[in-house]
Amino acid sequence: MRARRDGGARVAAGPPRAPVQPHSFERAALPGHDLPSDTAYRSLHVADLDLAGRSAKAVEFTQCRFTSVNLGGTTLGRAVVTDCVVENSNLANLQAEQSSWVRVQLSVLRMTGCHWTDGLLRDVRVTESRLDLASFRFTDFVRVRFERCNLTGADFVKADLSGAQFIGCDLTGAQFSQATMDGTRFARCALAGIGGVTSWNGAIVRADDLVSLSHTLAAALGIRIEDEASGRGTCAITNSNRWGYAFCTR
Repeated sequence: MRARRDGGARVAAGPPRAPVQPHSFERAALPGHDLPSDTAYRSLHVADLDLAGRSAKAVEFTQCRFTSVNLGGTTLGRAVVTDCVVENSNLANLQAEQSSWVRVQLSVLRMTGCHWTDGLLRDVRVTESRLDLASFRFTDFVRVRFERCNLTGADFVKADLSGAQFIGCDLTGAQFSQATMDGTRFARCALAGIGGVTSWNGAIVRADDLVSLSHTLAAALGIRIEDEASGRGTCAITNSNRWGYAFCTR
């Protein structure tokens, strides 16, 4: 099993810690505040700037605020974002590897196709954002909360989601194969057609979410769901099993 970036220690559960923001900001402007590699920015307000298509490594942002910024298609490596707020911005197709968000608040973002892989999210809150087809493969989640987000088709393969919460999110078709999910919480989420449901050992799901999850669980276990009125199966067996259980809806 892949070691967590916190050294494997059990991290205290609870809501994400809020970012610590400064009382005043320096206003960012181009070309002085572009994205060159090996650069650290602090107390910067980045607003209404087009930073799409950039490529940089080892960039650090501390106590910064991003408003109406275009980072679409930008590539980052080993980036560190700490105590920052990002709102009403475009991060679609952003590619970030071995990068970290620590005490970050993200809201009303377009993150379609964003790749934040082999990285860390600690004390992160994401609200009312579009993350369809986003990828978080091999990433660790520590006190991370997604609220009212579109995560259809998102990829969490081999991610450590034990510190993640999903509240009111659409996770239709999301992939969880080989993810670590002991303690992952789901409430009021759309869970139809998810992949890797056999990795959900230890996940916590609200009772009213089980309806959308039941067919996926049944298919993964080779269970045949039968409609009582017709006597006909409504879910085809996709994986054989040695028990041959049949689950009948009421």
